Amino acid sequence: MPSELPGRHPRAGGGRHRRRPAARLAALATAGAVAAAAVTWLVTSAVSGKTAQPAMTARASQPDSGMAAASAQPGSAGPAASQPAASAPARSALVPSARARRSCPPAASVCADLAGHLTWLQSAGRVSYGPVRMEPGTAADPTPRGTFHVAWKAGPNYVSTSYGVPIPYAVFFAAGGVAFHAGSLTMSSHGCIHLSLANARYYHDHLPAGAEVVVF
Repeated sequence: MPSELPGRHPRAGGGRHRRRPAARLAALATAGAVAAAAVTWLVTSAVSGKTAQPAMTARASQPDSGMAAASAQPGSAGPAASQPAASAPARSALVPSARARRSCPPAASVCADLAGHLTWLQSAGRVSYGPVRMEPGTAADPTPRGTFHVAWKAGPNYVSTSYGVPIPYAVFFAAGGVAFHAGSLTMSSHGCIHLSLANARYYHDHLPAGAEVVVF
């Protein structure tokens, strides 16, 4: 009986040992390829990161336009009381007439010249704010003349109980709800004295209760 089955060939002695060096070389070649790929990836990532960094810095250095727009619109996100306190402007170019100056006594804290459409604050007879433009009532709905005193102040969000319209920074001084307040400087009032918003706020912040008001 033959010692080997048909179709089978005896393996040469030592062939198993000859294959081991070749397998080791193949494994080393594969490991080297993997290491080279890893090094290439790391170098590429580092270069890409350095290239992208200036763009990120440039974007970060630009101001946020949304925040800038929001800060340029005072009061848009809350009541007017949250705005910075009003400050006195530069010296007014408006000058009251000699008659108006004579009609405003030194004891008055604020005077209003209906004919000249001017008003100002003063201390010890010296003008401390203004004169500024104002708009009084009409002949049919006049602003009362005389000497009055500040009764109360309504703040930035007050709404007229007579007309249902906002009258910010109202400073009430005469019977019937007559007040200095922010309003149109091109349309007559219903007897109050309209001021610009900034001027109304300044009057509100600087006229205490009891301050003398002279309207002539």
